Amino acid sequence: MEIEINSISKLISQLKKETKKCKEDIWFRGQSDFGWELSPGILRISNTTSEGSLLSRFKQSAAMLIENKTTDDFDWLFLMQHYGLPTRLLDWSESPLTALYFAVNDEEKDNIDGALWLLKPTELNEIANIGALEKNFIPSFDDEILANYSVKSLSSNPRHQLAPIATIATRNSPRIQAQLGVFTIHHLDTKPIEQFCQNEEVVKFKIPAKSKAKIREELSLLEVNKFALFPELSSIGEIIKKKFI
Repeated sequence: MEIEINSISKLISQLKKETKKCKEDIWFRGQSDFGWELSPGILRISNTTSEGSLLSRFKQSAAMLIENKTTDDFDWLFLMQHYGLPTRLLDWSESPLTALYFAVNDEEKDNIDGALWLLKPTELNEIANIGALEKNFIPSFDDEILANYSVKSLSSNPRHQLAPIATIATRNSPRIQAQLGVFTIHHLDTKPIEQFCQNEEVVKFKIPAKSKAKIREELSLLEVNKFALFPELSSIGEIIKKKFI
């Protein structure tokens, strides 16, 4: 049975139930279209351009523009994701309100039901045979566990397919910090995350189209707005325009 989230109070009610069932971390992702799967950007494009090719082109033009020089491919993937290029990364948040914002913010999709996904990251990682070394253990991109998910590893062993995993990264930009950003990363198996799951490692709530405007208003009252999640000058201008013009 689909559970609908039509207000922030309903979200809190459901979160209380979920946290009783799961004693470890829960991550959240909001999508403006209920029909969308949990697939990262590189798997949603229709052409056959590889992530490696996109990365090479991005490095070619971006290297002279970034202040902190990096040689790590994962750091380059973060930059690509940040600036809108498709990668194997899928954005999640440790904040349910942040995820809810992304589920309802696109007013052009007010006629379409949205989705709020809950992910149990340690349980997802068990599917990929990554056991928890301690409570709430989530590997970072610096861990050796992630070596098999690097661009170089995928290109050198294209027949080896692993399940997607949950991972954390250094929050080295104001945007990622503001959004409490965390990630899942796919390997070569192109199935969406929910197709790997069997025991409620992910839970999907419906955001009814008719409730999106109401939820936006509630989020605004709590100051969950574009500037809070995108602390940049352009966000300030957009908020002022909406409020006063």
